[in-house]
Amino acid sequence: MFRTFVFVAVVVMTVANSQPQSIAPGTDQYRIGPHDVLSIRVTAGRPVPELSMEAVEVSECGQIPLLSVQQEEQNEIRAAGLTRQELADQLRSFYTKYKRNPQVVVTIKEYNSQPVAINGAVTRPGQFQLRRAVRLLELLQFYAGGPTDKAGGSVQLARLPNFNTCDSTTNPNVDVSFNVYKLAETLAGVEQANPYLQPGDVITVPDAREAYVVGNVLRPGPIALKEDNVTISKAIAMVGGTMPDTKSDKIRVIRQDKTSGGKTEMLVDLRAISKQAAPDIAIMPNDIIDVPMSGGKRLLRSLVGTIAPAVGQVPVRIIP
Repeated sequence: MFRTFVFVAVVVMTVANSQPQSIAPGTDQYRIGPHDVLSIRVTAGRPVPELSMEAVEVSECGQIPLLSVQQEEQNEIRAAGLTRQELADQLRSFYTKYKRNPQVVVTIKEYNSQPVAINGAVTRPGQFQLRRAVRLLELLQFYAGGPTDKAGGSVQLARLPNFNTCDSTTNPNVDVSFNVYKLAETLAGVEQANPYLQPGDVITVPDAREAYVVGNVLRPGPIALKEDNVTISKAIAMVGGTMPDTKSDKIRVIRQDKTSGGKTEMLVDLRAISKQAAPDIAIMPNDIIDVPMSGGKRLLRSLVGTIAPAVGQVPVRIIP
């Protein structure tokens, strides 16, 4: 079912581990799943090639062929959900009717059944195969390289329903469940925001929404709205604060109406806000906060900035 998701520019990566393990917490062995590729070697004092398989893919329904030297009604055996040793024990029990004291070794050649994916504002987006118990924080921080500077304040986890596509009694039209966690809590390892991942999970770190602060501030430009309720005063502080000669009582907030596409303007008095005499309103994505300068001083400062580089190139003259 995971294959129904489409990712743009996703680098496929594998979580390497010397000893494959189960993704279920508290266990120490990997459980086989659909599309895993297995190698099965049977010996009975010597190799038994007619019962061995070099590379066999587990079917969508979790089965593998059951080789035999005689015609049997049973021609498949369930491999999905079993560990390598559990499958080897079942095969050994079956093959005792053909060989005396057979030994069976099951090896997993390809891990294809338990992928998760992470995309969005992370350093290394990609698809990962789970071979052991992995929490959201480990995948996000260690394998995906952590959130980028453009990351917002949340992590979204889409989880596919658990059902067998080969079972006609199951309903495939089950909604995908969505969980949203605060990014700061996930990065801090808070239990409720750091779940164990399951096969098919899709994790997205959305980009932060942006607003823009322009005009007479230290570092004009976009600001990321990584948290709720970023106010006018906080937005201005995020760009270094106001410069001298600012008209603090005439700050404009230009807001676009999502429905009509038109724009509205609000005048904000920053001095009144600092004295708690006016509300410090929350800004919205795509707001433009224009911090003006006194009219005459704007022109003077502009002219000085323009001619300053040339001043050092002319001789100094004294006015008597």
